[in-house]
Amino acid sequence: MKPISSPKLARDSPIAAISSRSGRQTPQICWNVAGIHPAASSGLKRTLDLIGSSVGLLLTSILFVPIAIAIKLDSPGPILFSQRRCGLQGKPFRLWKFRSMVRDAEGLKHLVKNEAEGHIFKSKCDPRTTRIGRFLRRTSLDELPQFWNVWRGEMSLIGTRPPTLEEVSQYEPHHFLRLRVKPGITGEWQVYGRSQVRDFEDIVALDLRYQQRWSIGYDLNLLLKTFWIVLQQKGAC
Repeated sequence: MKPISSPKLARDSPIAAISSRSGRQTPQICWNVAGIHPAASSGLKRTLDLIGSSVGLLLTSILFVPIAIAIKLDSPGPILFSQRRCGLQGKPFRLWKFRSMVRDAEGLKHLVKNEAEGHIFKSKCDPRTTRIGRFLRRTSLDELPQFWNVWRGEMSLIGTRPPTLEEVSQYEPHHFLRLRVKPGITGEWQVYGRSQVRDFEDIVALDLRYQQRWSIGYDLNLLLKTFWIVLQQKGAC
């Protein structure tokens, strides 16, 4: 595949209102990247996503009730957590997870030290995480609802880490290259780093390496490696 060139950015992309800590609504642009990667338009990859997400949704339906009961017994709040993220070409979508943190975790974010560098927030063993939340994250069960995002075509089984709108609003030009493919439930950052990757530039490098190496065979390879890593519970708090 040809080396990835710098993106052309368009200003006609959606504008998201992001709440600042003071409560004011600050307009931030979720940039649109001109052109998409072949992985984003591959019919075979989409077929793989539909098959995988159908199996994943079946598994989610089986585990939903026991996980929901555990979440409700552990801490007050909703069963599911949703957040606006940027998808292919910067298009916003609502990502779903099983709730693994206390209620109003976003409002408490400023009390937690960011242990990552760059346009990303990470805190190993975040104190906002609930007891059942730690188990869900360690086993990656918190991500099961994302199969719904894959089935809808907003995400892929394999892709880049889905960024928040706030993160994208701070991007530098080369960062937007990440948005040329759909975000994934797993990907290079999950297989080769997971929570151990602390530098945003390292995440970008992994995401761009995925685009350069992409093939259906490579997707299947990353998927199998993900299963093995989750079973070993590597890189999780």
